[in-house]
Amino acid sequence: MAEIQLLAAPPDADRRPPDSVWQRMHALRSAWPDGDGVGVFNGLCLSGAGDIAASYGGGRAATAATREASALRSALAERYLAAVDAVDLGGRAPAAWRPLFHYRRHPGLRPAQFALAGVNAHVGHDLALAVVDLCRARGCEPPALETAFARVGDALTLLVERIGEQAPAGPDAGRGLRVEDPVTHLLGSWNVERALEAAWSSALVLWGLREVPPLAEEFRERMDAGVGLVGRCLLTPYG
Repeated sequence: MAEIQLLAAPPDADRRPPDSVWQRMHALRSAWPDGDGVGVFNGLCLSGAGDIAASYGGGRAATAATREASALRSALAERYLAAVDAVDLGGRAPAAWRPLFHYRRHPGLRPAQFALAGVNAHVGHDLALAVVDLCRARGCEPPALETAFARVGDALTLLVERIGEQAPAGPDAGRGLRVEDPVTHLLGSWNVERALEAAWSSALVLWGLREVPPLAEEFRERMDAGVGLVGRCLLTPYG
């Protein structure tokens, strides 16, 4: 069975042009049926492409910071695509992604739950590894990518804000999820700012342990398992 090399960068990381990453995600959207949970997350990323470009300084001349943010976002997308490829080949995704792939066709789950479970895996697991991927490719230390990380974090925060648009309509539509809906409380328990802080801390730890592979892998496994547990809670069926 196919397995992801979790502490090694995906084969195309930092080499595939950023535009081709989006092309691949567009192709996946066409291949998956409506309502597919992984497809919901994929569509969320594509729907925010314009916001992402703006967050990175789209429309202005590229700067070093803009290029680094785009490179980090590309490395991040490669981590998600590697999980998709592993499952397509009959292997296992990282634990952080497994709940979303396992429950992707569950009728009792709502689009907002699928979307946030995907963001949880993307931020909690993929982002820390993407920082390490890019540091290895660039031959730099994580602090050199701190500005790029902040810009990617801003873009991911915009995606989380979009999730409210997928929530069920109700008396408070336009101001977020309806107060009496149980999904309100479920989704409200996850905070993107705290998740981003944890991702940066995890990247620093992984980088610090890079020359002690057994400890690095143990840390990654624990990080992965913890994010997967949160994802499973976010995918609690309602109705």
